[in-house]
Amino acid sequence: MLAIAVFAAVAFSGKSPDFEAPKQKLSDYGFFTGRLADLIPAKKVIPYDLNSALFSNYAEKSRFIVLPEGEPAIYNPDSAFNMPVGTVLIKNFYFPADFRHPEKGRKILETRLLVHEPAGWNALPYIWNKEQTEAYYDVAGDTRQVQYTDSKGKKVNTSYVIPNKNQCKGCHSSGNRFLPIGISARHLNKDFSYADGAENQLTFWKKHGLLNELPEDKIPANCNWQDESKPLEARARAYLDINCGHCHNSAGPANTSGLFLDIHNKNETSLGIMKTPVAAGRGSGNLDYAIVPGRPDKSILLYRMNTTDPGIAMPEIGREQIHKEGIELISRWISSMKQ
Repeated sequence: MLAIAVFAAVAFSGKSPDFEAPKQKLSDYGFFTGRLADLIPAKKVIPYDLNSALFSNYAEKSRFIVLPEGEPAIYNPDSAFNMPVGTVLIKNFYFPADFRHPEKGRKILETRLLVHEPAGWNALPYIWNKEQTEAYYDVAGDTRQVQYTDSKGKKVNTSYVIPNKNQCKGCHSSGNRFLPIGISARHLNKDFSYADGAENQLTFWKKHGLLNELPEDKIPANCNWQDESKPLEARARAYLDINCGHCHNSAGPANTSGLFLDIHNKNETSLGIMKTPVAAGRGSGNLDYAIVPGRPDKSILLYRMNTTDPGIAMPEIGREQIHKEGIELISRWISSMKQ
């Protein structure tokens, strides 16, 4: 396995990387300065965000990327950028104590590292201790109880399942390869508030040598599915792309379903409109079609989103709660379709 500690050395000193076992403590990598739980990035550890993010039981995420010195990512307009060996993606999952008042603090539950090794991408999961002083390498996963006040002022007490290392493949597989999801032009093409002010992320990456090239125009961009100023269909497709499209595409783990929910699919049938399921059973809810225009109540897609039954729920991994706002969006989208 690749030692991410040496990646820190690569990013900070320009030395060539070595390869060995992962560190047992997140702090040993040197990605963050000061108190670990503050997640203050060290030099050349770059924060980033996505236009629309995957729903993870209402957890918030703080993302960072480290690239080897002098080796930029290779731009690709349609899929994940080609990242050099030595790249590390750092994703931290946390819950604010009160979603209405972030200043009241947060609790970080897990940090997932995706490491580009010579043999391909590898997932390294870290679980935080209750004291919020350290995160430890743990391949087995865990279940934690979380308490928070949601955006509407309701107190929530619920379980949060931290997936095990092998479950990462369930979302990150494309064909026979393990790939990142969010490091694509359409997900990254947005402004980010850096220390020196707001700037488009892709422009920032190109300016600072993190990206080899950037077209002057025609750069794809998903919208923020929560932005109600955007067209309903664009919001719904962006939501399905990030939450479902990484599996439901022609090269994904769900390709045998014939249901392709990625943003690139323009075919109404494979998008689910009046499409019968390949395999019936409990997952269909005795319904006939993935999407019935004008009838969200008759649509298998919404039926599977609107349950926590592990034998029915979609996505299969990483969701123990029903995403009420996502349900509302997709229901509105289906209702808007002409019958």
